[in-house]
Amino acid sequence: MSESERVTMIHGAGGAVMAKLIEKYVLPYLGGFKGAEVGLEVLDDAAVVDGVVFKSDSHAVRPIFFPGGDIGRLAVAGTVNDLAVLGAKPVALACGFVLEEGLTFSDLERVLASMKAACEEADVFVVTGDTKVVEKGSLGGLVVNMSGIGRRSKALDHNLAVVRKYRSQFGTRWILDKNLQAGDKIILSGTVGDHGLAVLSAQEGLAFGSRIMSDVKPLNHMIGEVLDVGGVVSMKDPTRGGLTNALNEWSKKASVGILVHEDKIPIRKDVQAACEMLGIDPLEVGNEGKVIVGVVEKMAEKVLEALKATDEGKDAEIIGKATDEFDLVAMETVVGGRRILPTPVGDPIPRIC
Repeated sequence: MSESERVTMIHGAGGAVMAKLIEKYVLPYLGGFKGAEVGLEVLDDAAVVDGVVFKSDSHAVRPIFFPGGDIGRLAVAGTVNDLAVLGAKPVALACGFVLEEGLTFSDLERVLASMKAACEEADVFVVTGDTKVVEKGSLGGLVVNMSGIGRRSKALDHNLAVVRKYRSQFGTRWILDKNLQAGDKIILSGTVGDHGLAVLSAQEGLAFGSRIMSDVKPLNHMIGEVLDVGGVVSMKDPTRGGLTNALNEWSKKASVGILVHEDKIPIRKDVQAACEMLGIDPLEVGNEGKVIVGVVEKMAEKVLEALKATDEGKDAEIIGKATDEFDLVAMETVVGGRRILPTPVGDPIPRIC
């Protein structure tokens, strides 16, 4: 890359271009710490050091308020969910605010009230942080960095004990992307595309014939219900780049193929219609209140049942499986053919988180 080349918005969109930026620039300088049980090079949703699960995430969604949520709720839910998908119980959060000059105190209070409500939902608290102010015109309101720590739970240990009944060589102590193996079933906890379309409607002032609401919510309690059943090997919240990007991350890290069925993927009719109108793929649109779950085959129906018993997972479906037939992500279409789902370049909707 020449000196004249610069970072663009697509470098932060969560797809293939962002992955190359991290691999080429971030990892060579910041990777290499040997003391982490789950380190930076793994590129999972969180790290594990000395038994503590740790995550940091920055949020620059624009606008800061959108149907169904706002930047404060997003920051809490996003961080809590990234801790929970490793199997950790979230313990505490740290919050860094970068406020733009001119932000109204009424908007700031609205964000803080939303953060408090989301913390109460997740049963976690902000315990430290930092605040900075920058010049007007540089942020679009405010940016929130949220970090969190989590710890092992009895539910995680029970889950792994169930996994080992069916997979004797399962050696990891955490739920990681690389754990997926051929034969594992893949469950999606609900409809995709809701969050990205809700943010887009606020960004562009679009009306889609119905009010599409963001799905943003903390999922740690739902995930706890799933772990109490057991058999989960991998979990991921399909944020930037959507379901397609998340599945490709699994496939690459686990060196396994994935086959999903188009007719099993839950999508709201209004979201589908809006995506068709705009020419975008709902499977590549980011979500903030959904999770994909990789489960040993014999426990898949029980995990699905547990998900459907929760408010957050009532629309859950088994959408496919891991396979050794091929080494990529493919979808069986409603007409009976198959097509490859490549890693998206990036999320088609900018600044959704």
